[in-house]
Amino acid sequence: MIKRAMIICGGVIEEDFALTTIREEQPECIIAVDRGLEFLDQHKIVPDVIVGDFDSVSEKILSRYIGEKTISIYQHDSKKESSDTELAIEAAIELNHKELLILGATGKRLDHFWGNIQSLKIPLDAGVKGMILDSQNRIRLLNKDFVLKKEDSFGRYFSLFPLGETVENVTIEGAKYPLKGESLTPWSSRFISNEIAEEELKIIFEHGIIILMETKDR
Repeated sequence: MIKRAMIICGGVIEEDFALTTIREEQPECIIAVDRGLEFLDQHKIVPDVIVGDFDSVSEKILSRYIGEKTISIYQHDSKKESSDTELAIEAAIELNHKELLILGATGKRLDHFWGNIQSLKIPLDAGVKGMILDSQNRIRLLNKDFVLKKEDSFGRYFSLFPLGETVENVTIEGAKYPLKGESLTPWSSRFISNEIAEEELKIIFEHGIIILMETKDR
């Protein structure tokens, strides 16, 4: 069985979506990141791991979990050089989890959101499946050819972006707008808002890293 961890970050947490996802996915491990602990505490969900510098969680709530033998606490200095989400991802990998579902990683702070997307490279490099989820988006990184069945897609649309340098020779099959041997560049919107048209979507490329965003309207 694949060991799956769910990371609850301190961004915007959509209550119904988060609770439904926790219930349906049944992760083996729940990791609370800073203010994400307050959401879990509010709903009487006890995390297995708590990570952060704890500058955005109340001392009253945090004190309920300090000293609990069944909970691992990774407290970091506020002057750390990594984000709390990044440190939570590293903790999950250290605990040998092979799938990471990250909630509360999107929201109002676009700098935090973009930093969280970049943090997905950590599990990618470790051979761990990592995804950011909210009610309208599922985001992951690809470093090799990828097949997505239409029945397993998250929403109506999908968009591709390069992480870092241009990704050359990208082919998309099974989409409303198929492409063959195109360059995926950081300054073009050509790969935005495509749709799956056949039973399987195939994304084929030689090298590089692609951000895959599956999205849906409300």
